[in-house]
Amino acid sequence: MSTPDSLPPARPTEQLMNRRTFLRSTAAFAGLSALAASLAPLRELSDYSSVEEFMQKYYKEMTPDDMAKVLKRIEAQVERQYGIRPHVRDLKPMNGVEFVYCLNLTRCIGCRKCVHACVAENNQSRDPEIQYIRVLRLPHGSMDLEKAEHNYNPEAVPEKGYFYMPVQCQQCHNPPCVKVCPVNATWQEQDGITVIDYDWCIGCRYCEAACPYWARRFNFTKPQIPKERLNPNMSYLGNRPRRQGVMEKCHFCIQRTRDGRYPACMEVCPVGARKFGNILDPESEVSYILREKRVFIQLKEEMGTNPRFFYYFEK
Repeated sequence: MSTPDSLPPARPTEQLMNRRTFLRSTAAFAGLSALAASLAPLRELSDYSSVEEFMQKYYKEMTPDDMAKVLKRIEAQVERQYGIRPHVRDLKPMNGVEFVYCLNLTRCIGCRKCVHACVAENNQSRDPEIQYIRVLRLPHGSMDLEKAEHNYNPEAVPEKGYFYMPVQCQQCHNPPCVKVCPVNATWQEQDGITVIDYDWCIGCRYCEAACPYWARRFNFTKPQIPKERLNPNMSYLGNRPRRQGVMEKCHFCIQRTRDGRYPACMEVCPVGARKFGNILDPESEVSYILREKRVFIQLKEEMGTNPRFFYYFEK
């Protein structure tokens, strides 16, 4: 498993491109209308609340003192915007932990409670509503995603003749989204979670195009979160409010799971279809499922992404 703990060393003829050098180099070609259109999402200094925010160091280069100042600034920004003082932390991966998710397709009833719990927990925009989880409805006996529907609206679920497959970020061992990011704003951490630094993201959407699981979301408009629905327990790489023009996605509720809790989608599931835990612990429930059930699926495994999200049917 690749876990880039530090920036790759500069090569003699090629320096690592960071956010500001990317913006400067692409701006040189702004006269080309096609390129200008493609760079429309890239943010300028005016999109930041301060020069300090624009000049913020890369996440992996920040010292604890640097991060403390950043967290204090974010808390003040959230309080000004929502009138609520949040608690924002920079939670690090735990040693000896690699998270995986197992989802029992036999039990899932397609109620979408996981979708809405995720929205509430992770401070996703409500208008328009951004959802990290998409629940697909498939006819029994088929795994053909071309036949899947996610806009189903029956009077009651489950429906006869169908089963349901929730899809979200698969937290791949080999994430294609990470490879295409031109400014290293997204990376995979040692506990298996692929994260995004919203302050470093330039909104180019390359990661969205590279993801085969429809897992990345782009803020086309300013996110709207009602003050009374804001979750004040936040993480820097997790559920803190995002600005317009950046990418976001499921991060296994990093503000919860790195604090010893389960993801919100798992806790709310009324039928126990979702299981989450540490695959490095042989006594964990997910280890038991993958060892004993012997019936599990990795979505689009032919892509070579090697997801940490497993689907299985009960025998």
